[in-house]
Amino acid sequence: MNQENFSIYHDLTINSSPKKVFEAVSYPRHLQNWWPLKCTGTPALGEEYNFYFTPEYNWYGKVSQLKESKSFFIKMTKSEPDWDLTSFGFELKESKNGTLVMFSHKGWPECNSHFRVSSYCWALLLKGLKDYTEKGIIIPFEKRS
Repeated sequence: MNQENFSIYHDLTINSSPKKVFEAVSYPRHLQNWWPLKCTGTPALGEEYNFYFTPEYNWYGKVSQLKESKSFFIKMTKSEPDWDLTSFGFELKESKNGTLVMFSHKGWPECNSHFRVSSYCWALLLKGLKDYTEKGIIIPFEKRS
């Protein structure tokens, strides 16, 4: 039986410091400006995050990897069946133009429609992260998908 998993990868450069990008991807007060409607959690290994989008999409994950201003990863624990098998996160490297963000969302069981749509949505959301971090632009939640 094939145990292959599928992964989403996106790289982008954000014209800002690794510290500021790290805060934007790990602190709930910043996350809710570019991803979920509401968010709670503490950027510390093993801590639980709540990503609230709507009552039907009230998801949870735990911090599985964290290195201040360098990496932040979440292992999903309560979400959609496909997502519960996955981990997503950010590797950050200082570059001449700011911060290279290497995003990954690994462990998808199938290359199905949900996987494909999620890849597209992450690309849009990462553009929102870039605009938020560089320019302070907050896209209203209802326009983020």
